[in-house]
Amino acid sequence: MQYIKIFIKVDMSNVIRIKKGLNINLVGEAEKTIKELTTDQFAIKPTDFIGVFPKLLVAEGDQVKAGSPLFMDKYRENILFTSPVSGSIQEIKRGAKRVLLEVRIQSDGKDEAVDFGQADPLKLDKAAVTEKLLASGIWPMLRQRPYSVIANPADEPKAIFISTFDSAPLAPDNDLIVHGQGDAFQKGLDALTRLTKGKVHLNLDANSTQSKVFANSKGVQINKFAGPHPAGNVGVQINKIDPINKGEVVWYLYPQDVITIGKLFTTGNYVANKVIALTGPEVLKPAYYKTKIGARLQAFVKDNVTNVEKRFISGNVLTGNKLEVDGYVGFYAGQITVIKEGNYHEFLGWALPGFGKFSFSRSFPSFLFKNKKYALDTNLHGGHRALVMTGQFEKVFPFDIYPTQLLKAIMAEDIDKMENLGIYEVDEEDFALCEVIDTSKTNIQEIVRKGLDLMRKEMS
Repeated sequence: MQYIKIFIKVDMSNVIRIKKGLNINLVGEAEKTIKELTTDQFAIKPTDFIGVFPKLLVAEGDQVKAGSPLFMDKYRENILFTSPVSGSIQEIKRGAKRVLLEVRIQSDGKDEAVDFGQADPLKLDKAAVTEKLLASGIWPMLRQRPYSVIANPADEPKAIFISTFDSAPLAPDNDLIVHGQGDAFQKGLDALTRLTKGKVHLNLDANSTQSKVFANSKGVQINKFAGPHPAGNVGVQINKIDPINKGEVVWYLYPQDVITIGKLFTTGNYVANKVIALTGPEVLKPAYYKTKIGARLQAFVKDNVTNVEKRFISGNVLTGNKLEVDGYVGFYAGQITVIKEGNYHEFLGWALPGFGKFSFSRSFPSFLFKNKKYALDTNLHGGHRALVMTGQFEKVFPFDIYPTQLLKAIMAEDIDKMENLGIYEVDEEDFALCEVIDTSKTNIQEIVRKGLDLMRKEMS
C-alpha cells in the first residue's frame, strides 16, 4: 500500500504552542508504506493493563473467535479482554506465584468473529454504547486520567481526548495509518460523543499537513498544537485545554482505537486490525506492518535486524516496554523500536570530543547540528547519583508544575503534597524527557507510577 500526502495550507491561527520540550532525532524512521504481516501467533497480556487483576475464562485448546472473552477483571467483571483473532488457545503462560502473564492464541486464518450487532451510535444512549464496547472487549482501549488505568464505565468523564499525532522519537505517522478509513473513524467519534456530556477533543499537529480523515471530522472540537515533544502527549494536551482537578475524570484514546470502535458499529464485529511501525537504528528495512493486536515480535524482525546485541521495545524508546525475543507486541503499542544494548564501558568517554553523541546540556559539539540523527543505545553513560535540583527538568517539562518537588513528595509518600503539586495531571510518560536528561540516572517514570498507584489506592 503506497501512501501519498496531499499538501495543503496550514492555518496557524488559534494554535496552542508548546515551548518546553525536546525532540530526539533517531535513525530508523519507517518507510511510508504499509505491508501485510504474516503471522498466526498472537497474545493478550494482562500485564499491559494497569490495576487489572485477571480472572481466566479459557483453557488451553479451547476454540475462540475474534471477540471471544479470554479473561476479565476480577474486581470489575463487566470489563472483558477478548481474542483479536479466531483460532485456539495455544498456551496460558504464568509467572511467579502463578501470575497470569499471557494468553497465547494460534490463529486459524479464518477471521471468524462474534456478532455483536450493527448499530448507529447516534441513535443509542450512553448505556447501549457502553454495553456494546464492554461485551466486545474494546472498552480497555478507553483509559482515564488521572492514573492512566482503564476507564470506569460508571464514571461521567468531563471530556474525551484523542491525540492524532505522536511526537515521540520515530513515532508512527497516524495520517498514513488512518488514510482511507474516514467512515470508520467518524463512526467511532459518533460513539464517543454518546459517552460524555462534555466535549470530544480531537487534537491535531499544527505543523503537519493533516489527512482529510482528521480535518473533516464532525461532532468534535478540533484543537491544534505546535512545538517539540511532548506536544503529542495527551497529558500535555489535557493540561492546556481542560486541566484535571481533584475528583474529575477525563478519558482518552488514540486514532486506531477510534477506528476499531467505528468498525464495531459498522460491522458488528471486533476487528482488531493494527498498523505497527517497525523502527530503530538496528532495523535493516524499517516499515509499517498491518496485523492484529498482540502479534508475535518474531514475525516483524526475522531477517530484518542487525547482528549486534539488541533491545526490542514495545513502543518508543522513551516510554516503551522491553520485549523478549519470543515476546508479543503490547495491546496499546503502535510501534516497535530496536536499538543496540549499551552493556559496555567506554574508556575516557567523558574526555573525548563526542561528535556523534547526543547531549541536551551541550556537553558535546553535536548540539550544533540540530537536524542530526543519532543511533543511540541503552548505555546510561554514568552511574546513579543522588537526585539533585539542577533546573534542567523545567526546560523540557511543559506543565505548570514543579517536577523535582513532586518527585520528592512521591518518594516521601506525602499524599497532601502530591495533590498540591499536581499529581492528578501527570502520567509517567510526561516525565520521560526528565528521565533522559537526568544527570542522576534516576528511574523517574517508575517513581511517578508508584506515586499514581499510591494515590489510586488511597482515593479508592
